[in-house]
This record gives sequence, structure tokens and C-alpha cells, in this order.
Amino acid sequence: MTAFHHSFNPTVLREYDIRGIVGTTLQPEDAFAIGRCFGSIVTRAGGTKVAVGYDGRLSSPDLEPQLVAGLRACGLEVIRIGLVATPMLYFASYHHGADGAVMVTGSHNPPDYNGFKMMLGKKPFFGAQIQEIGRMAAEGDVVPVSLEGSDHKVDVTEPYAARVLQDYDGGERRLKVVWDPGNGSGCEITKVLTAKLPGEHFVINGDVDGTFPNHHPDPTVAKNLEQLIAEVAKEGADFGIAFDGDADRIGVVDGEGNILFGDQLLVVLARDVLKSHPGGTVIADVKASQVLFDEIAKAGGQPLMWKTGHSLIKAKMAETGSPLAGEMSGHIFFADKWYGFDDAPYSAIRLLGILARATETLGQMRAALPQVLNTPELRFDCPEERKFVVVDEVKARLAASGAKVQAVDGVRVLTEDGWWLLRASNTQAVLVARCEASSAAGLDRLKAGLVEQLTASGLAAPDFSGENAGH
Repeated sequence: MTAFHHSFNPTVLREYDIRGIVGTTLQPEDAFAIGRCFGSIVTRAGGTKVAVGYDGRLSSPDLEPQLVAGLRACGLEVIRIGLVATPMLYFASYHHGADGAVMVTGSHNPPDYNGFKMMLGKKPFFGAQIQEIGRMAAEGDVVPVSLEGSDHKVDVTEPYAARVLQDYDGGERRLKVVWDPGNGSGCEITKVLTAKLPGEHFVINGDVDGTFPNHHPDPTVAKNLEQLIAEVAKEGADFGIAFDGDADRIGVVDGEGNILFGDQLLVVLARDVLKSHPGGTVIADVKASQVLFDEIAKAGGQPLMWKTGHSLIKAKMAETGSPLAGEMSGHIFFADKWYGFDDAPYSAIRLLGILARATETLGQMRAALPQVLNTPELRFDCPEERKFVVVDEVKARLAASGAKVQAVDGVRVLTEDGWWLLRASNTQAVLVARCEASSAAGLDRLKAGLVEQLTASGLAAPDFSGENAGH
């Protein structure tokens, strides 16, 4: 057999996963190469078993068999769990004692994208490890072809649903809830869970459709929640839940149609988790509101601000023994009773339990939070080779001026008005900014401070038009 060598389009090997445009930057043979290289890493570490799942995209059924063939060529046993939500693959990895897991998913990207998320052992596989896949493929650094590999199909829907529902801890209150899995791979599990939960449940966009005919499956974008908000109003529901394309991120709206941002949702969840973990560390990314960190401290927890990125947060949770973490992007991680991975259906069940025990509504909980004004996440183009340099330039100027700066991930500048953040995206040639203040005048001053720094580094100011006055 000829020696294995393969080169990837350089744009597809990203920080947290492998992702590209099918037929343009990502081909079926890339899937085989990923299986061959990742499989070699698992085999060399003494592993024998890898779990594989795929999402509802039109290209996923073509990529998955190629991936499986690459893993089998390494002599591995492949557990194929079929079309599932990404957290169900993570669960399958634990449930079946796999040594690694690969999910074929384009997450919330447009329909023509697809990609691969990986887990090695019980840990996220990211950063330099993903670049290593590229090196191994280019150099043909893989284990010799083995004919010992095998694959078999396993359905984890029932075991996953049973395990998730085991942690439902609601009270007497019967809730009316609208669910929107967004025609993504979380559709089937949404139907299974809602059929078994107390209360009244309505599922919209509940059939898998890789063209995403109703709206883009990204619940962090307000317009993608308009249909859910309308349905909550129509049914007179207590709240609504949305998932992204592979159901590892959650979006929530209250009964009045207000969106709860990732940090506001984390406040509600953290207060509950901290009752059984007094003094526990709750982690959130640098884009989260100061309100969140203050509320965690108020509830007796240790707030920890950490870098944006689900792989980075998972690693920090394991290191600190944190029972709960979350990101503005809607990744919520429960290590309290659960496995510490980002899981939207599980987070939804825990939220449901909290609200079925509560005397107030979700809308009342949101309204009781300190009100601040903030910009949404502002993203603007910056050349790849300049993005980290600009952040360093800003950091140096601020340090020289004596400004109060948190430098966990980029720069978060604290003033009497509030804070502004500038960080480089790990996955795109963009800079990300956000501002939060207690008053409109304060917000204007923070924006001016941000613009001043960007101008000093030769960049145009971000577009503040059309932003929502935040939460």
C-alpha cells in the first residue's frame, strides 16, 4: 500500500476544531486523513476505542464514513452513534469508555460549512494538538495500516435521556415551555426529553434539516430568537429555550420575550449550584458582565474570569475543581452532577428544575439583576498578523498611562464608569470589543476610550450603530 500523505487547506485547522467550506476548503478525503492522524494519536497513547457522531448537515453523512475508515485503518474499534447533538457524543465517550471521540459538525456556521470537534481521553483536543494533525498528515507520520479495526452502531439516545432526566429536580410548579432546536442535530433528543418532562412543552423547528429553512442555528444572535419569542407569546409560555446547530450552546428567552444573555443565565444557574457547593469557583469568560462576577460573590461563590473558548474553559474547570462555568456565547458547563462538558439539553433541564422550584418567574429574576448598559459583542476586521500585536500595543499604552487593566485574555480596562474589552479572536482575523457602563454617558466615555486606543494603533473605530442597549 502506498504511504499516507495528505495536506489540508491551511484555513481549516483552527484553535478549537477543524472547520471549512465543504467542496472548497474541506473535502471528504480530509475526513479520512483526520481519522488516520487522530487515530494514530489515540493508538500511540494505548487507546483502542473511539466514538464518532455527526450533525444534521447535508454533507455530514458523506464525511462520517471517511472519518470512520481512517480510524479503522489505525486498528481502532469505532463506536458510531449516528446523528446526534455534540454533547451526546461526549456522553457516549464516557458511557462506553472510549479513548477518544470525534464529532462531525459545522456547529452554528452556514449550511455549506462542516468540521470536526475532538476529545482525547476525557479532555478537549485543541490548539497545538490540532496543528499536530496537520503536521502528521503532511509528513505521513501515522501508525502502519492495520486490518484489525472495526465499527458498530450504538444508539445512546435512551441512556443519555435517562441520565439527563435523573438530574431534573423540579418542584410542584407546572411550567409551559417552548423549545427551538433550530432544525439542528438536537431535534430528536429535544422531542425525547420533552415527552418525559412534567409541564407543557411545545417544540418548533423540531425536524433535522441541514438547509436551516427557518433561521440560522445560532441562539446568540437576537434575530434568530424572534420566532421563539413569538411562539412564547402565542402560547403564553413561562420561557423559551433555543439550541445551536449541534446543541452544545443554549439561548433562553423569558415569558416577556426578553433574551437572557449567557452571563445572565449563568447567574440563575450559579445561585442554585452554589447552594450545594458553598465557596465553589464559578468560571466565566472575559466578555461577561461585571454583574455576573458580583452576583457569584454575593451568592457565596468564587468568581473566576478566564479566557474565551470552550476548550480553555473546560481545562480551567478541571484544574480548579469548578462545579459550573459558562461563556457569553451560550456554552454552559456543569461539573455539578454532570461531566464538565458543554451541554445545552442538560443545562435546559437544570434551568427547568430551578424554575419549577422557584416562587418567581425567570422574567422577575432577570429584572431583579442590577441594570447596566452595554454594547453587544463588536467584531471588526484586523489582519491575522496584526491582531495580537494591536492588543499588545494597547496593553503597553494603558500600562504607561496607569490605567487599571485585567489582562487574562486581551485587555479589559476598568474605570469608574464600568469596563471595556479588546481581545483578538482565536479563530478569525478579527478583534472583538465590548463595553459596559452604569449610565449612557459612562458608556459613551468607555466607547471613546476604546476608539482612542484603536486609532492610536491605526485602526478604524468599530461600528456602534444598531447595537442593543444591552442588559
